[in-house]
Amino acid sequence: MRFCEDMRDMNCDLTQGNIMKKLLKFAFPIMVGNVLQQLYNVVDTLIVGRFLGKDALAAVGSSYTLMVFVTSIILGLCMGSSAFFSMQFGRRDYDRLEKGIYMAFLMIGAVTAALNLLVYVGIDGILVFLRVPGEVVPFMKEYLLWIFAGIVATFLYNFVANFMRALGNSLIPLLFLGISAVLNIFLDLFFIRVLMWGVGGAAAATVISQYVAGVGILVYCIKKYPEVQIKKENRHWNTDILKELLGLSSLTCLQQSVMNFGILMVQGLVNSFGSVVMAAFAAAVKIDSFAYSPVQDFGNAFSTYVAQNYGAGKQDRIRRGMRDAVLGAFVFCAVISVLVVGFARPLMSLFLDEGSADAVAVGVGYLRIEASFYFGIGLLFLFYGYFRAVNRPGVSVVLTVISLGMRVLLAYTLSAIEGIGVTGIWMSVPIGWFLADAAGVVFLMRSPLQRK
Repeated sequence: MRFCEDMRDMNCDLTQGNIMKKLLKFAFPIMVGNVLQQLYNVVDTLIVGRFLGKDALAAVGSSYTLMVFVTSIILGLCMGSSAFFSMQFGRRDYDRLEKGIYMAFLMIGAVTAALNLLVYVGIDGILVFLRVPGEVVPFMKEYLLWIFAGIVATFLYNFVANFMRALGNSLIPLLFLGISAVLNIFLDLFFIRVLMWGVGGAAAATVISQYVAGVGILVYCIKKYPEVQIKKENRHWNTDILKELLGLSSLTCLQQSVMNFGILMVQGLVNSFGSVVMAAFAAAVKIDSFAYSPVQDFGNAFSTYVAQNYGAGKQDRIRRGMRDAVLGAFVFCAVISVLVVGFARPLMSLFLDEGSADAVAVGVGYLRIEASFYFGIGLLFLFYGYFRAVNRPGVSVVLTVISLGMRVLLAYTLSAIEGIGVTGIWMSVPIGWFLADAAGVVFLMRSPLQRK
């Protein structure tokens, strides 16, 4: 019971109280945390683009897409496990929670080790698959050899952070991420501008910062909350728990992997247009991700809200929460859309110097198309979170396949049409969002939880 009491002191219980107030209070640290994470990704891009040139920028941007794909597997497993943790917390089943923590750590840790080995062994083949132009290959290989060393740190941070958020503590993950983000900025400038380490310096700065966050939050959790130190009787192989974790995590992992594999395929298509389009895409995607990352994290926070209430059997509270969340996402996305569309050119100019006017123009075209339809991705994030939380992760996979499948299909089809070209890649994105949203509405209306 000490565990319950300690966590209640952290305002972790989302099953009671004012819905929007509780949801925003919980979501805000997560949203700020992701903004900080996006910030140090943006800093990498900005410093590389300004000081190392468009070829180096193209390499970092393409590497980032690949790294997101690899780490999405880990993140998907962590998010799926988080849904399990939230359900057990909602039910107040703390023994089952401990068993789940132990099995999830073993499972995700093993996957992380396997991924780390595979990416190093297959690095040359990866560069060929991504159709990387010859002038970009040396920069990209150097960056990847460094950045892949941070996969273990990514696992540690996301596992502990998702565990703490599942129980309602979103503040501590934010603090460690903030420390990591500030450290990354200083190391970026020091390694690139002072030591002249090139793109390898940018990657090294990110990796060091990731380990500070990952190891730091793990040590903090162990020392600060002795209650989460798993009892001996719960530290053993449990096939039933593993099956339940896999039921949630494997599909969430598949969803994340499908989503990012689709993005990786689009990256390969973008690369075929040359380094100018690659550089523009690298900068524009960072701006794009930075702009809508808060609503993505709002969707993750909403997932925790739904999972706790699902575990507690509070269906009416879930329905009311869905209405409030949709309204909140719409207002946020509308504001951000106006800002990004209106300031597209100055935003792109932050990343590229005066000699890259052609890349700036390409990036502006991307942003004005994407940013006009941010509510499409905002609503989709809420659907992902909802269906993951009510133990229907398969629906999230279906929505992802619709969104990314249509994006890839339309990107390759439209870009091949004379007179459309690379604009077809940009147009395919919001179309995929809204087709998936339409399917999400259908699934939601058929959900028993949405029926009075």
